[in-house]
Amino acid sequence: MKHQRFGIAAMRIIQSLLLAALVVACGGGGGVPYTGVQIRPLSPEFTTRKAVAYGAYRIARSAAELDAEVIPPANLKQDLDLMLAAGFRMIRLFSSDDKVARQTLQVIADNNMNMKVQLGAFIRGDAYAAEADKPAIYAANEASIAQAVALANNPVFKDIILAVSIGNETQVDFSGVRTKPETLAGYIRTVRNQITQPVTTDDNWLAWKEMPAIITNEVDFVSIHTYPILDTIFDPKLIDWRQKDVPEASRAMAMADAVFAEAKSQYTQTRAALDGKGLSYIPITVGETGWNVLDPRLAFRAHPVNQKMYYDRLTAWAAEGRTGAGPKAVFYFVAFDEQWKQLDDGWGLFNKDRQARFAIQSLNPNNSPAGSATWVWAPGTLTDADALYFKPAVVNAAITENKYTLYTDVALGASEVRPTGLRWDAFEGTTAARNEFSTNFGPGDASNGLEITPQPLNFGWGLLRQSPTASTDNPSGYAATGTLNFWVSTTYPGKIEIGISTDTQDRDPQEAYLQIQPGNYGYCNTGLVPGVDSAQGLRREEPQARPVAGAGAFHHRGRVLAHRQCAGQHRQAVPRRHLLVEVRRAGTASCPPR
Repeated sequence: MKHQRFGIAAMRIIQSLLLAALVVACGGGGGVPYTGVQIRPLSPEFTTRKAVAYGAYRIARSAAELDAEVIPPANLKQDLDLMLAAGFRMIRLFSSDDKVARQTLQVIADNNMNMKVQLGAFIRGDAYAAEADKPAIYAANEASIAQAVALANNPVFKDIILAVSIGNETQVDFSGVRTKPETLAGYIRTVRNQITQPVTTDDNWLAWKEMPAIITNEVDFVSIHTYPILDTIFDPKLIDWRQKDVPEASRAMAMADAVFAEAKSQYTQTRAALDGKGLSYIPITVGETGWNVLDPRLAFRAHPVNQKMYYDRLTAWAAEGRTGAGPKAVFYFVAFDEQWKQLDDGWGLFNKDRQARFAIQSLNPNNSPAGSATWVWAPGTLTDADALYFKPAVVNAAITENKYTLYTDVALGASEVRPTGLRWDAFEGTTAARNEFSTNFGPGDASNGLEITPQPLNFGWGLLRQSPTASTDNPSGYAATGTLNFWVSTTYPGKIEIGISTDTQDRDPQEAYLQIQPGNYGYCNTGLVPGVDSAQGLRREEPQARPVAGAGAFHHRGRVLAHRQCAGQHRQAVPRRHLLVEVRRAGTASCPPR
């Protein structure tokens, strides 16, 4: 980390003289320009093998449970056999730990498996760390890179490990492990000075496009991450993924083409940025890219058939890159689902139960042998026709009644309407089923309420009133003068959120929700049932998010502000959670004066 380097300018001069001498002596040819290190080429095995990212955790349901999970060698052997059966001959590991990395390498060696590895070293971020925390961060990072060096130099593993990557998404602005460039450069230099394999760091393509010289001067190749389908959540205008002008029969294919074109564009932009810095000789690989099949934020997109469409295009692109322009390797993200990633799960070519998804089912018959494993297809029968594609909302006429009631056990009043086709959904972890209970529950709202007993894993707890079939109730008539009234009985000590979400015809949510703590707007968490009127709060605090004309599905949302962000391979977004209509939970009651 503290190695002194010879002046880059002086080294460039010496390198140029050496290259000139070589040209004179050999009668022509050329060499690689110098940028800080003499570039180590990627081996032919690295650039010709079908590659996939690999995580081994099966049981852990959250990041907090990872340390407790035991990973036996038999599980690793099963996974490796399945990946080999799918044609993968190179895997990317994200750490150099004993539990996964060393054991995986040992299984490969012990069984003489035709599998190569890009080894990782996990780096904890120091960019935003408190000074008091930095010694522990640096100690952990130094231990991590020491493990990587030891594995890369181990005589048993040295020929298996074709490259080493230091850190994962440490420079991109949304990183949860943001690391100072000088810190990362020092780690890369330390590792590279002690091993013979090519060294890089894996990061989002935008980070590589703008990567400072202090890092590009230390790497042998560039490894970018590109997730256009995920980016459609955070930047809806990045891609015309909806492809509304394309006939429905071709819309799924058109979406796959658009997303794939964006992935290629992100590679091309990275290539151009590096070339513009005089780094045209540095090869680029794709360290991560994929298509999620489970993420609820990817409506009309997340599906196994759509995943196959993207996977097939990547496979062809990877073949092109080996022989011409394009990335020199493409690591598909990821081999297997890992449920501990929660919202960020669902990228696997195999599900968590090691069942092959549609993208790779054609590679082997169902229930066929695959080394120590059995190749089993994921349940269900799919065809290309099952691919999802965007369908614009059909907006109903605006509700004209004075009152739109989601839940009550009293008779329908005058000028009152209740939604049909909606259901109450509890959320987060193993939240218990809803049940009605009898109590004096809310002024004018009869005697019964809805009760849940939540057991949240991470984000929070509550209830969501929504439609499984995209009901299009139109609440735009309430935009000018509407109010949102609710009653909550709970002893939960934290804040809650209450609100509404509507959709546009393009299914883009328009949301308004209010954070409420005990003592606000009449809310009290003593277990009693006071009335709460949120109308003034919604109007005052978030007027821009009022229900809009032409709105689609009417959903109530809210959340408890007691959640954390779990680590994953790429960005983790904490989702907005849902309407708390009536909740009861043990805890210390506290009701400050209004």
